[in-house]
Amino acid sequence: MSRYYFLRYLLYPLMLCSCFKEYKGKINIDGSSSVYPLTEAVAEEFRKQNGEIRITVGISGTGGGFKKFLRGETDITNASRPISPEELKVSRINGIEFIEIPVCYDGLAIVVNPKNTFVHYLTVAELKKMWSPQSQGKIISWKQVRDSWPDMPLNLYGAGTSSGTYDYFNEAINGKPKASRGDYTASEDDNVLVQGVSSDIGGLAYFGLAYYIENKSKLKLVPVKYSKESEAVFPNDSTVQHGKYQPLSRPEFIYVNINSAKKTYVQEFVKFYLEHAASLAQEVGYVPLPKAVYRLSYLRFKKGSTGSVFENKSTVGANLLQLLSTQE
Repeated sequence: MSRYYFLRYLLYPLMLCSCFKEYKGKINIDGSSSVYPLTEAVAEEFRKQNGEIRITVGISGTGGGFKKFLRGETDITNASRPISPEELKVSRINGIEFIEIPVCYDGLAIVVNPKNTFVHYLTVAELKKMWSPQSQGKIISWKQVRDSWPDMPLNLYGAGTSSGTYDYFNEAINGKPKASRGDYTASEDDNVLVQGVSSDIGGLAYFGLAYYIENKSKLKLVPVKYSKESEAVFPNDSTVQHGKYQPLSRPEFIYVNINSAKKTYVQEFVKFYLEHAASLAQEVGYVPLPKAVYRLSYLRFKKGSTGSVFENKSTVGANLLQLLSTQE
């Protein structure tokens, strides 16, 4: 017997053990690419202490994640916006009950190429001029946005239509979740948007702050003025948590299937998530929620409080502490 086959013969039982490991429980998670870095970080830390629990975290966008979740295919879904009225109808038709848990704040970063030397800030009105449905095929140059800027092609990069980031950005800037021009480079994968702008001098994109922080050597962050008279504000821990970076600060969520929430290892994972979300959020570039919000969220989870506190409400400028307190 050759040395190769001898070693393979010896290692084969170990390979079988590795490939067909028996887990005491499995947690399937999917959804938002924006929430993914935090959930994956939590899952990684949880696995270190609970190796007998298998956790998979996928990325199919907030909308795609909700589709799987409302078919009962996943235990938890990541969401960068609250569940929509249409999705709530599907949940009721399909008999899928859930617990809604906010896990962090995020600021939507507006970025341009580092070689762009003329953009020092943008107003909300200018962002609307760029991204409104009426601008499709018409606003195609930077000079059309602000007359002092050069007549350079304006190339836009943004979230795909099944992304919660897409819905939130358009509600905050254009007034409606689905109100956007369609002639831009769209992707549910924020890394694609980073790559696009970093190689396009005329590019502009929006995505979660964590992706800017992860790629800041390739991008230029642009502060935003809420109005022409207000100061230009950069997104950071302080401006996002205290509501100064408006209207592009938002809460992010996980949704837990109520049947999955009855399993002991899912309960342990959610408890672990809320205990470590604040510190891990900062590590991956997000903004922690106030401690009281994590406490109230865990109480809601323990009680099995189902439904969304955002039903018939907007997340733009929402006060999580106030909303959760009224549910107690």
